[in-house]
Amino acid sequence: MAGAQASAMAIAVSGAGGLGSLPCAILDTSALRNELRAIASRTQQPINVNFFCHLVPVADAPREAAWREKLAPYYAEFGIDAAGIASGPGRASFNESMAEVLEEFRPRVVSFHFGLPSDALLERVRRLGAKIMSSATTVAEAQWLESKGVDAVIAQGLEAGGHRGIFLSNDLSTQVGTFALLPQIVKAVKVPVIAAGGIADAGGVKAALVLGAVGVQVGTAYLLCPEATISTVHRAALKSDAARHTALTNIFTGRPARGIVNRVMREAGPINAAAPAFPLATAAIAPLRAKAEAQGSGDFSPLWSGQNASGCREIGAGALTQELARLAF
Repeated sequence: MAGAQASAMAIAVSGAGGLGSLPCAILDTSALRNELRAIASRTQQPINVNFFCHLVPVADAPREAAWREKLAPYYAEFGIDAAGIASGPGRASFNESMAEVLEEFRPRVVSFHFGLPSDALLERVRRLGAKIMSSATTVAEAQWLESKGVDAVIAQGLEAGGHRGIFLSNDLSTQVGTFALLPQIVKAVKVPVIAAGGIADAGGVKAALVLGAVGVQVGTAYLLCPEATISTVHRAALKSDAARHTALTNIFTGRPARGIVNRVMREAGPINAAAPAFPLATAAIAPLRAKAEAQGSGDFSPLWSGQNASGCREIGAGALTQELARLAF
């Protein structure tokens, strides 16, 4: 949930008896340290610190230029000079500097998305005594993660909002729904399995537990909580009928992620092979997002959401956590 929440939600969820998570993909080391310091000052409960661990791509100037050419009509519409748009990665991959910050705070749980970092970095995290988790979108990915010694596997179904955790291939036809994927992974690995994707209420929690999950990872349902940091237009979209139509798209970051379908997804995607490699695609569309949101429009915003936004509640994250647990167990 990078960009959608920070330490405040993590603290609230852990304080209510859940495992709050701090998304770190868009934080530099200074911001990461500040967030972990804020958490340490307000709770002693366990926190999950989550990182992306993608391979950092090599900049491809011709591909970037071609992508910006495709977006040129939109730049003209908003009066944006494409030549003045700075390039940048948008998302950071777990690295030595981040590992140094973790050594200062020694979080109890560290999780990864897009596989795992290098063996050396993984061992560095393991030496902290942290439990290690990562997302799997297929049985093969779950088995690979288990072979690397993770303490738990997160079974991420196709319904999940945000970025797919897919990492052993780029074949989206391998992606299946949560309640099809979950029992297969439970059967295939010996480590605990956590269910994620489309679980928005206590009924979904119960169903996941029946199918063998030891717990659930809920994201979309928290997006209307006051602790969420999403934009006004994102909140409005989640509360509208538009939230019923989501799709996987790569045009915002370069990697498939599920969001509410909007204008740019319909006209330029949702999947476009011309988009630069993840996360380099972020730079070109960022000024369009800023201009549109300033006008109250989400036409160019990544409106991340799972396929089931029906559980979104405008209540505190702690209260939502307690409600999910109380009604499910």
